[in-house]
Amino acid sequence: MELREIPVEQLTFGMFVAKLDRPWTETPFAFQGFVLQKDKQLETLRKYCKHVFVDPEKTVIQEVAKVTPEDVAKIRGTTVYKDVASVEGELPVARKAYTNTTVILEEISRVVEVGNALDSARSHEAVTQITASVVRNPDAMALLIRLQEKSGTTLSRAAEVSVMMTIFGRFLQLPQDRLEILGMLGLLQDVGKLKLPPELAVRGPANEAEAEIFRTHINHSVRILSDTPGLPPELPGLASLHHERFDGSGYPRGLRGDAIAFLGLIAGIVDTFDTLTAPKPLGEGLSPANALSIIYKQRGIQFHAALVEQFIQCVGVFPVGSVVELNSGEVAIVIAQNMVRRMQPRIMVVKDMNGNPLRPYKMLDLMKEPKVRPDEPYRIQRSLEYGSIQIDPRELFL
Repeated sequence: MELREIPVEQLTFGMFVAKLDRPWTETPFAFQGFVLQKDKQLETLRKYCKHVFVDPEKTVIQEVAKVTPEDVAKIRGTTVYKDVASVEGELPVARKAYTNTTVILEEISRVVEVGNALDSARSHEAVTQITASVVRNPDAMALLIRLQEKSGTTLSRAAEVSVMMTIFGRFLQLPQDRLEILGMLGLLQDVGKLKLPPELAVRGPANEAEAEIFRTHINHSVRILSDTPGLPPELPGLASLHHERFDGSGYPRGLRGDAIAFLGLIAGIVDTFDTLTAPKPLGEGLSPANALSIIYKQRGIQFHAALVEQFIQCVGVFPVGSVVELNSGEVAIVIAQNMVRRMQPRIMVVKDMNGNPLRPYKMLDLMKEPKVRPDEPYRIQRSLEYGSIQIDPRELFL
């Protein structure tokens, strides 16, 4: 059978990689041809190749479990949350909480680098503020973190992961104390990266030797959190789980299925989504749609199937903060989800059809079907990559 050319981003576990887009000798792979089974293999392929050739006859078919309503019921809580503030009203409060969180993360960086324990009270302060804002209106904080300029510091992603995990927990209707644990986990699960060589922590491993060193950040995180009084006692154990995978292919212990705690399963999905959408060299720089597609293909394999489907519903077709191109040729930012009609969010148009900045910004609620022309309503044409436009969040709603 003829080999199929596949972009590396579209690979799934079980595929037999028969040929690369470069000589095997230019890569760390010891064997010429293998079944893709581990994150490590996939990470190496992403580093060295843009596409590969797979042999359909040698591909191992992996069944994906069908998600039933009963499966969903098992992972959802019963706490009902209602938006009690608008995006416009909550954004200044969210901005204050986010700014305070970044200050606390800088404090954490300094104390960990000199070997001291974390200030648990300050960590609690940051998470409490994030959780309170997300409970009032999750879209405001989601918008804010997507529009912030990304830095290259070791914990630059921590605030974003913390917010996303809290938002997902709210969507799952988990009680508020669980939201705060998720927020704390997102904030601190990668604190051990501060013990890695700085360049490695930022760019990630370039070879197997560096990958071994990189994976030690999990043990560093567990030790730091265990040595810090005042943190939730379950936090160190949970911090060891966000690189574990449902099929046992993760690290550090290769845990499988229900052996991974529920909050750890959530952490793995959110951390992967953030890595896929974060700008290079911190991440892959993919659009939210492409990132969700990759995660969806791994439902029931690397990730808990029902949680993946709930996460996609939570994030939405066009996540808050997404940059989108409209059928008018204009460019807009998604500022609020429409939970009834997911293809018709509220948007803020920031560039005209010629690419010129709009001042003031134009606000549109696509659910109300505003018109481009008398016979044509506005609609979203496509998502653009994160970072394709730069907006200062302080300019919004002024």
